Order: sequence, then C-alpha cells, then structure tokens
Amino acid sequence: MSISASRTLPWALIGAACLGSFATTSSGTTRAPFLLDMARDLDVSMPLVANLVSLTSVSWGVASAFGGWLSDFIGRRLLLVASPFALALCLVAQALSDSFFWVGVWATVAGACCGAFTGVVLAEVSGRVVDSQRGRALGWVMSGQSLTLLIGVPMAAAVGSLIGWRGWLICLGGLSLLACISLFATVGRGTAGHMRPAVRPSFRSALSPRVLGLLSSGIAERICYGLAAVYFATFLQATYHLSLIELALPLAVFAIGNVAGTILGGQLADRLRDRLMVFAVTMALSAVAALVLFLWHPSLEGSVALGFVYVLLNALGRPSYMAALASVPEDVRGTVLGLNGTTASVGWVGAAALGAAIISWDGFEGFGPLAAALALLGALGALLCRRMTAP
Repeated sequence: MSISASRTLPWALIGAACLGSFATTSSGTTRAPFLLDMARDLDVSMPLVANLVSLTSVSWGVASAFGGWLSDFIGRRLLLVASPFALALCLVAQALSDSFFWVGVWATVAGACCGAFTGVVLAEVSGRVVDSQRGRALGWVMSGQSLTLLIGVPMAAAVGSLIGWRGWLICLGGLSLLACISLFATVGRGTAGHMRPAVRPSFRSALSPRVLGLLSSGIAERICYGLAAVYFATFLQATYHLSLIELALPLAVFAIGNVAGTILGGQLADRLRDRLMVFAVTMALSAVAALVLFLWHPSLEGSVALGFVYVLLNALGRPSYMAALASVPEDVRGTVLGLNGTTASVGWVGAAALGAAIISWDGFEGFGPLAAALALLGALGALLCRRMTAP
C-alpha cells in the first residue's frame, strides 16, 4: 500500500487512542507542579509526595503485562473502555482523599489502570491498520503521550493555580471519562482483536527470541530517554543557574523535539521498510548527541538546541521500534505490547536510579558516556534482531 493511502487510517480510533494516551500519561506527569502544595496540604515531606512516581510506575508495569495478556484472551474492547473509566474514578478519589496514605493507594490503583490501557490501545491500533501504515498510526498515538510535556504540564500549572491540585485531578478525571466515551464509540465489537481466541495465549508463546531481544533494546532506549526527560531541567539549573520561570521555554523546546520526532518517526517507519535499521541508526546518532549535550556546555541556547536534537533523534526511532515489535501474530500482540509497557517502566525506574547515582558520583558529565553506551547497546540489539525471523 502506498504512503498516499494515509486517508484510510482509522482516524476516529487514533484520535480516541491519542486522547486516552494523553489522559493516562497526564495522570502522573502533571503532578510535578503540585509537589509542594500537595506536601503542605497532606502534611508530609515533598520527597515523599515525589515518590508517588515509584508507586505508579511499579503498578503500571505489572498491570501492563497482565492487561496485555488478558486482552488477547477476552478481547480488547472491555479493557479499553473500563480502564479509562476506572482511572477517572481513581483521580476523583485522590482529589477527595484527606491523607497521604489514601492518595498513595488511589495513585497506585490509577497507575494500574494506565498500565492496563497503554499496551492494549497500541495493540488495537496496530491490528486495525496494515503493516505499511503501522508506523504512522502508532506515531500519532504515542504523540498523545508526548503532548503531556508540551501541553499537559503547563495546563496543569495554569488551571491548578486557580482551583488547586485537587481541582486539577477532577478535571483530569473528566478528560479520562471523555476518552472512555470516545473509545466506546470507536472500538468495534467484531474485529479479530475482540474475538476470544481458539487457543489460550501464553507468555511463553509470545516471548520469542526476537521479541525478547527487542524488549531488551527497548529498556536501553527508555533509560536513554528517561535520563534526559527526568533530569534535563535539573541539568540546566545546575549548569546555567536558571530559575523556575526561566526553565519554561527550554522545557517547551525539549517537548517540541519529542512530539516532532514521534510524528516524523512514524512517517519514517512507513517509508523505510527496514524498521530495525532505522531504529539502530537513530539510536547510534543519539549516542553522539548525548556525548555532546552533557560534555559540552557552549551556552544556554546551545545546550537547549542540543537537548532538542537529542530528544528528536531518540523519538525518531521509537515508532519504527514499536512497529517492528507489533509485527507478531494477532493472538499475542496484546501480550507483547503489554510487556513493552512493563519494560518501559523498568527503563524509567532505571533512569531515575542511575541518574541519581551518576550525579552523586561524577555530576552530569557522567550522563553523556552512560547514555551513549546504552544507546549503542540498544542499536546493537536491534541489529541482532534483524537477523531473526519475525514470528
């Protein structure tokens, strides 16, 4: 099928999936502007509130693996409708909680709802398009996650300044409910992804050597991205002594690079058929960008531009990677993409932990060699997977 056939993409489903991805990612990421307010309101320390990220990451990863497997067994429609609905309830419950314990409980459950959604929605979109369109379709869905940094966090800060963190959570719950309604209207009942399979799927049947290799490369890629996403603001503050207000524009430029890379990467994945080579090349280029970004500090403008290039290169390869990972039999696609959510959570936790250790040992200069080494490992893993036949 030619690239000009993009008009046949299921845009209604892609739009609903993008909205759901934005809501799920925002449920945790947009907490960032409210850490101090939440700490004062709940009478706990700010680092304790920040550790909600760890709780949600763990529950997200576990639920992603189980949700992906369950979708291959009972169909995707139920999970795609129920998980954003349950997320909306959890967000409202957090807003009404009067203690940190219950905020933590509901945040953990919310993370599980997000995990049950992300891999399944990627599997649904993958199953509704032909292989030649899969890169673009997945790129658009993943842009919903990328938009959280560009739109979600600033919007949370603006709205939260008027109605507080509790009011923002209720607004986010309404957005999640809207995603639930959109998915109910766009996810059909009669497609292969919603029929109970004749043979019960298993993790063993899904985890071919090629899939295991790709998931390992995905962990390396997520650590590379996470090092920049988590610590880029701190890196700029430490290097150029910026205030919080002065960080706004550099972080917006960083987020634009991520969104642009995801969308352009989807086009690239469908135009260049050797998707794992595309992923390997972009990862190798990002390794060079990482060394320059963290070891050379020409000026604030120069570092922001380098950050844009680094995240752009990282995001360019992600749709190719996801399209290659989705090229598995229909009856195990949910399981495989659910496991991708689990390994992504491992990558995020690894990025936070490794970044903290490197800062205490060698400062931000250690980020460059670490990110470069991991990027090259991810590229090497993708090249090795090219030699393996897709299941």
